[in-house]
Amino acid sequence: MDKWYMVTAVGKDQTGIVAAITGALFDGGCHLGEASMARLGDSFTVMMMVRHANGEKTLRSLLEAAVEKMHLHLHVDPVDGVLHHHVIPNLRISVFGADRPGIVAQVTRVLASDGLSICHLETDVAGTQERPIYVMHIEAKGRESAEALQSRLRQAVGAGLDVRVADLDLVIG
Repeated sequence: MDKWYMVTAVGKDQTGIVAAITGALFDGGCHLGEASMARLGDSFTVMMMVRHANGEKTLRSLLEAAVEKMHLHLHVDPVDGVLHHHVIPNLRISVFGADRPGIVAQVTRVLASDGLSICHLETDVAGTQERPIYVMHIEAKGRESAEALQSRLRQAVGAGLDVRVADLDLVIG
């Protein structure tokens, strides 16, 4: 019986990482479920749900050559293969301002205390090395109004950051 695994690979960004990993999985008879891949700094990370019939050890061996060739770090964990079970975000939170420690922690504490589910979180550092600007975008599912949440977040992060919360109206289907 097929089992699901969370496969994560991380390494220095280079052309061909996705092709090497997905090619090895396809050649080994695996099925991909949901996946997320991103470039962070000069690193690249791949995280994907993989369905495979022959166990974790065999799955690792399928990926061994690709991982070694690309100098990647591999992590494989058994998971429940729950597909088609999505939390649809209804809020978009954007934070901009001078980079400083604690921005993500302060914002996400408020979200957690209000029971919001984070669907996607992305950060970046823009500006210059002398004047870095932190940029964060979050898509979340919550019950609170955009206006009320925006007010609470502005109080939590203090001066120097621009916090904006907007309702998302996603058309599904």
